[in-house]
Amino acid sequence: MSTATYELLAASDAVNVTVAFILGLVVAGALIGAVRIGMRVMDRESDRPRAEDQPHLPASGAVREEREIREPDEIPLNQDGSPRLMPYELHHSGSRRGEDQRRRKWLPGSSGAFGSGGSGHH
Repeated sequence: MSTATYELLAASDAVNVTVAFILGLVVAGALIGAVRIGMRVMDRESDRPRAEDQPHLPASGAVREEREIREPDEIPLNQDGSPRLMPYELHHSGSRRGEDQRRRKWLPGSSGAFGSGGSGHH
């Protein structure tokens, strides 16, 4: 190679280093700007709640879960020519409290969902 080729290679390396340095400064400036914008946004947000603002247990103590067996609220079929049931005629809840609140016992051979490998109901 000639001396001119070495000088061109050295010059292009200097240009590459300069361009990389300038791009690094641009990226660093963008990151600093993003942090400053984020700090301004956080300054505009409302303050975090204090410990006194957090929910507390009632004086009567913890509220316990209530379990009950629900029964579906059946919708009558419209086969006798009666007018159909309109949405405003439905109850607010889709089910009601069952008469019998005893828990049903598990029966062997009655469990198993589709695909679980169980035998299901016999």
